[in-house]
Amino acid sequence: MRERLVIALIVALLCIIPLLVPTFTLTLIIEALIFGLFAMSLDLMVGYTRLHSFGHAAAYGLGAYSTALILLHFNLPLPIGIVIGVAISIIIAVPIAWICTKSTGVSFAMLTLAFAQLGYAMIFRFKDFTGGSDGIGGIPRPAGPFGLDFFQSKSGYFYLVVFCLVGSYLLCRAIVTSPFGAVLAGIRENETKTRALGYNTRAYKMSVVIMAYGFGSLAGALYTPFAGFVAPELFVWLVSGRVLIMVIIGGAGTLIGPILGGIFFMLLEQQLSEVTQLWPLIFGSTFIAFVMLAPDGIWGLLTKHFRSKRPVPGDGEDGGASRAAS
Repeated sequence: MRERLVIALIVALLCIIPLLVPTFTLTLIIEALIFGLFAMSLDLMVGYTRLHSFGHAAAYGLGAYSTALILLHFNLPLPIGIVIGVAISIIIAVPIAWICTKSTGVSFAMLTLAFAQLGYAMIFRFKDFTGGSDGIGGIPRPAGPFGLDFFQSKSGYFYLVVFCLVGSYLLCRAIVTSPFGAVLAGIRENETKTRALGYNTRAYKMSVVIMAYGFGSLAGALYTPFAGFVAPELFVWLVSGRVLIMVIIGGAGTLIGPILGGIFFMLLEQQLSEVTQLWPLIFGSTFIAFVMLAPDGIWGLLTKHFRSKRPVPGDGEDGGASRAAS
């Protein structure tokens, strides 16, 4: 109950943020929320199925480039362009999931990395469409349905990102708490036993990889019109490493934790880079501290704090009297 209250308070705070912060800060928050969504998509694989991906940047880059090309070449409302970009990414994710899930463990992780690097190479191979190393600039942010220009303002786009983030979280929560999610938990804990019970574990893993690509591509699709620019660097392994760190810092296997980890990562990186040139050293030390001292991440710390605040039966006045009587 307390966790639901915290989530409700976070959503309420997000709704009033545009009224409280300047434009530059709002820009940072929008980017942080997009990366929070990106981190949550990876959590479906890492936290709930124990499928470690070193190439989840492929999902982000696919969504970004697909949406960029659609918005540039077709006169479509912004939400429709984003939906089509995500749909294209999901279709491409199907053969990727089929190939990657033929392996397990380190081999699976290396295959995901290979596909991300393949996407990076394809950007240069088809530079007439993708712009090559120059990327694609001047990406418009078209009006919404019926000519509404709500999404063209910074605050309007913020609410679009919040809507996608909250909607994605609720959908992911429904997935992991369903019987489908129970099978994913079985794969995470003991895939051999789950397979012996009659479940086609590879089909489940393929499904969760495709879903993770879908939500990850949504993050990339939201980034494209927000930044107005996409570049091949969206596919590099450093992006995959950053989002994996966000999942670990936030708390794998919680959904809400990676969102908080993404927001924390982006805002801390921005603040440290303004203060000192040694910010990577400080940031790395912070990550090490989380791994060693708070392995359950930010959300684990919060839930642990709330549980410690709950009254323990027998610790009140009646409990004290009963102990005295005994």
